[in-house]
Amino acid sequence: MNAAARAAHRLGERLSSGPLRIVRRMGARLSWGRVYRTVSYSRSALWIVPLLAIALVLLLAPLLRAVDAWLDWNMTGLDVEGAQALFQTVITLTLSFLVFIFGSLLVAIQVAGGQLTPRIIATTLLRDNVVRYSVGLFVFTLVLAVVSLNRLHGHVYQLVVLITALAGIACLTNFLFFVDYAARLLRPVSILTRVGENGLGVIYTVYPRLLDASGDDATPADVGVPRRELVHDGASEVVLAADVPTLLAEARSSGGVIELVPRVGDFLAWGQVLFRLYEGAASIPDRRLKAAVAFGPERTLEQDPMFAFRILVDIGLKALSPAINDPTTAVLALDQVHRLLREVGRRCLAGDAVCDRDGAVRVIVRTPDWDDFVHMACNEMRACGASSVQVARRMAAMLDEIVQALPEARHAAVRRERGLLDRAIEAAYAFEEDRQLARVPDMQGLGGGASAARAS
Repeated sequence: MNAAARAAHRLGERLSSGPLRIVRRMGARLSWGRVYRTVSYSRSALWIVPLLAIALVLLLAPLLRAVDAWLDWNMTGLDVEGAQALFQTVITLTLSFLVFIFGSLLVAIQVAGGQLTPRIIATTLLRDNVVRYSVGLFVFTLVLAVVSLNRLHGHVYQLVVLITALAGIACLTNFLFFVDYAARLLRPVSILTRVGENGLGVIYTVYPRLLDASGDDATPADVGVPRRELVHDGASEVVLAADVPTLLAEARSSGGVIELVPRVGDFLAWGQVLFRLYEGAASIPDRRLKAAVAFGPERTLEQDPMFAFRILVDIGLKALSPAINDPTTAVLALDQVHRLLREVGRRCLAGDAVCDRDGAVRVIVRTPDWDDFVHMACNEMRACGASSVQVARRMAAMLDEIVQALPEARHAAVRRERGLLDRAIEAAYAFEEDRQLARVPDMQGLGGGASAARAS
C-alpha cells in the first residue's frame, strides 16, 4: 500500500469512527439515572409543550398550504383584508391569554410558597397538564397566525384561515375554562387532594403487598462484612430513585449482595458512602452501580412515599403558624395524612431485603417503616396543633380510627401517639372544660352536635 492509499485509509477510519465515537459517548452518558432525572424534569418543565407546539406549526403550515392548493375551495369567503384582520385578532387574543396564564401561574407560585409550602411548586403546580397544554394551545395558535399572516401576499389560503379561526375559538373557550380552573386549583383542598392521590400511587408502587397475619418489618439477613465501599464522587444532591431490578441482576450475576446505603430522599454529599458491596458484588464496575441511582436537587414523589407525608404536614404546619392561623386548612391536611397513614398501615413494609428468584438476599434498599410514618404524621402536628381544638380532635379521631381499622401489629405506635396527644392537650389548656372538649374525637375537627354534647 502506497502513501496515498494509507492516507486515504486513515481518513476513512476517522470519518467512520467519528459517528461511532459519538454514539458510544451518548450511550455511556445515557445511564438509567440520567434518563430518570431527565424524565422527572420534563414532567415539571413548562417550556417543553410550547416548544413542541412551535415545531408542529412549522411542520403543519406548509402541509396546510399544499392541501389548500390541491382542494382549491373557497371555504371562508374571506379576501386578503378579511384574512389579515382575522390573523391580527387571533394574535392579539393569544398574546393576552398567554399574559394572563403566566400571571396566574406567578400568583399560584406566590400563594404556594407563602401560604402552603414551596414543595408543591415542582410536584403539583408545574406538573399540571391543564396549565401546560393551555400554554401549548395558545403558543400553537399564535405562531400559526403569525406564520399565516407573513404568507399573506395577495393570495388567501382558505384552509389555513379556517384552521386558524377554529384554533382561535378553541383558545377563547380554553381561556374561559382556565379562569374557573385556576381559581379552583389555588384552593388548599385541591392541592391537598392532589398530593394525597400522588402519595397513594407511590405507596402502591413501593409497597405492593398487603400485610398478612405474620406481620412485616423483618430485618434483613446478616450478609457479613462488606468487601468494598463505593463513595459518591458526584455533585452533592438528593437521591431521587434507584433502579432495583438492575441492581438485583448485577448482584445475582456476580454472586454477591449490593447494599444501597442512603435511603431515597436522603441528601448525599460528596465522599459519603453510596454502596456497600458484599462477596462477589465487589467486582462490579463502579460505573454500572452509579448508573442505577438517580440524583437531583430536590426530592420527588416517584419512589419516596415519605415525601407525600412531608408535603401534607408542611401545609398543616404553615396553616398553624401565627402569621396565617388557619386551623381548618390543618384539618384538611390531616384528612389526607389519615388517608395515607391508613393505607400504609395495610401494607407490608418489609422492603429492605430484595431476594432473587431462588430466595437469596441480593439487594438491600432501605425504606421507611411503620414507626417512621407514624412519627412523620403525628409528631410535628401534635406539637404545633394540640392547642387548637380542631386539630386536637381531628388527630384523636385519626388515631382512634386507625387502631380500629388496622391489625394488632400496628397498634403500639398509634397508641403511643394517642397518649402523647392526651398529655399535650392536658398541658395546652388551662380549663378542664376545654380539655374535655379537645379530647373528643371528631372527623370534622369541630363538628359540634353530638360530639360537643359528649364533651360536656
